[in-house]
Amino acid sequence: MTAPDPKIDAERLATLPRIPRDEGGPVFAEPWQAQAFALAVKLSEAGYFTWKEWTSALAHDLKAAADRGEPDDGSRYYDRWLATLERLVAAKGLTDPAAMLERKEAWADAYRHTPHGTPVELRPRE
Repeated sequence: MTAPDPKIDAERLATLPRIPRDEGGPVFAEPWQAQAFALAVKLSEAGYFTWKEWTSALAHDLKAAADRGEPDDGSRYYDRWLATLERLVAAKGLTDPAAMLERKEAWADAYRHTPHGTPVELRPRE
């Protein structure tokens, strides 16, 4: 396995529309945002979609959100990122919307039933 080329990574980041960042790179307010970011990068690296395809889909989703009147202050950027990711993986046949909804509901249920301060864990499907 070869090490990532920092120049290529910087070039990829530069193509992302309005990504929240500071001088060190992308900025994440919540762990799930970093995980969604990393998942999109890894799926692109694995060849499931090109980076150009990803940035185009994300830009389209951000524009649609702005057209609906959603705030363009960065507070919902990763919500749009996740929505784009969900749509793209479904369109590519990597999963389907029903399976994603089932998993979201399972996580929400696990979260509601986990004591504060305890890691949330999903029980195996029966």
